[in-house]
Amino acid sequence: MLMPLRYEILPEIGLVYIRYWGLATLQETAEAFLAYAQDPLFRPGQNHLIDLSRIDDYERNFPDLIKLQAAKADFIMTEGHRSLTVYYAPTRIGYAMALSIIRSWEGLNGVVPILTQDEGEALALLGVKETQFADLPMKDA
Repeated sequence: MLMPLRYEILPEIGLVYIRYWGLATLQETAEAFLAYAQDPLFRPGQNHLIDLSRIDDYERNFPDLIKLQAAKADFIMTEGHRSLTVYYAPTRIGYAMALSIIRSWEGLNGVVPILTQDEGEALALLGVKETQFADLPMKDA
């Protein structure tokens, strides 16, 4: 079964691109994070681009979201690394989801979250030369 999210590690530009679509759930997010954490290309401190432009809705369970984020932070913080995470959320529902996620990071070290509604700005914040997501060096577009 295809989860409504996928990630791709782009080692040549030091970025992890995560795209959600449809209904975003915590269970599927946790499963995808576990797969990412076991990926041979995983490295602590990788920057992340979270594309929320295609979600229709998301699970609203803030206590479980905080637990998931704490577990992720513990893993990401290994060896004292920090990760810049840019949330691209050009829609009302994506923006609301991003705000919820960013609030869940409060008090946790390891992740620096930023929210933008502009694709070019998201990429510029991450320091990559590409100006649109379609130009990222992804295997599966």
